[in-house]
Amino acid sequence: MALKVGVVGLRSIGNNHANCHMADELSDLVAVCDIVPARADETAKKHGVKAYYSLQDMLANEDLDVVDVCTGGPENGGWHYEPAMEAIAAGKNVLVEKPISNDIEEAREMVAFAQEQNVYLGCNLNHYFTEPAEKARAAMDAGEIGEQIFCLHRMGFPGGLRTYSPSAPPNAKGFPYFHVKAFLAHPFSIMRYFCGDITHIQAFMSQPSFRKAAGDPMVSINSIHVQFQNGAVGYLFSTRGDATMGLGGWWSVEVGGTKGTFCIENCVEKYTFYPCPGTEGAAKPENLGVGSAPLPVSHNTGVTDFGATFPRRIHAYMEDVTNKVPKHQLRASGRDALATLEYTFAAIESFEQGGVLVRPNPLPSLKHIPREREC
Repeated sequence: MALKVGVVGLRSIGNNHANCHMADELSDLVAVCDIVPARADETAKKHGVKAYYSLQDMLANEDLDVVDVCTGGPENGGWHYEPAMEAIAAGKNVLVEKPISNDIEEAREMVAFAQEQNVYLGCNLNHYFTEPAEKARAAMDAGEIGEQIFCLHRMGFPGGLRTYSPSAPPNAKGFPYFHVKAFLAHPFSIMRYFCGDITHIQAFMSQPSFRKAAGDPMVSINSIHVQFQNGAVGYLFSTRGDATMGLGGWWSVEVGGTKGTFCIENCVEKYTFYPCPGTEGAAKPENLGVGSAPLPVSHNTGVTDFGATFPRRIHAYMEDVTNKVPKHQLRASGRDALATLEYTFAAIESFEQGGVLVRPNPLPSLKHIPREREC
């Protein structure tokens, strides 16, 4: 039986989520909510559901299983805390947009409160709910990568001097770390998904001269070096339209190990595996010249629309809640989202202290609840 869903916050992302729920067999969208009545009314009419103008009213009048929080706010996460906490207090399962919050203390409270209330708190970390990511995970699980050595991730909107405009949306204006907080949740989630927890972070950040000349405070160039708990090292580069990258366009991740390396380009589009010399079927080391390598094996999905990640991620959340998986096994959980924010704030701290090495705040322990006690 489909779970009853209410969506809160109905700008573009909220409407995207509403569309996904309408198309998902596990979701029964019954209500939408926005403090701007016109937005709530428009979406409600489109989908034939009830419109509400406050979450309190929606919770009082609808028997919801899931509240999907898509509110925006400063730095794209400033209005997530209150509706999420209100829904959790009502005993509802919550899916919240990324970043989980723009405030680290609020994020910690959200995760702790969801555990206390024994509800599912998920976050829309949608970048690894893709076919290329599935192939990469399968290769790792099959031992084709071997011991992890490195992870390289690049993510940034293509742009440069000729495309720059000094105008900024209200949720970004006056917030120098808008890009850092709103953007890094995704690449950090990818790096952690493939390589595990990060234990050390060193960050250097800057902005191009055209931003400085325009008086733009946004710290838009992020260069971050990390070490993972498993001993692997990593590098993350992000930018907000300050330059144009090559491999993968706006998005690429490469993870290499003692047996092979994989690379994902354009998030949804291309997966390539590079076997190490000596791998069965690959060229023998003695047959490789200086600078040459075994031939890669590539798979193109035929998908180029990043929007395809939204229905896949939302379906995964609905699937986990429907199947009542143990809370600690929830995919892209609130705890996972908190990890990305801990890393983000550690990177900011490193930058503000001149690039010193910072250890991120430890994550809360995973609470294993026996299945018979799961709600």
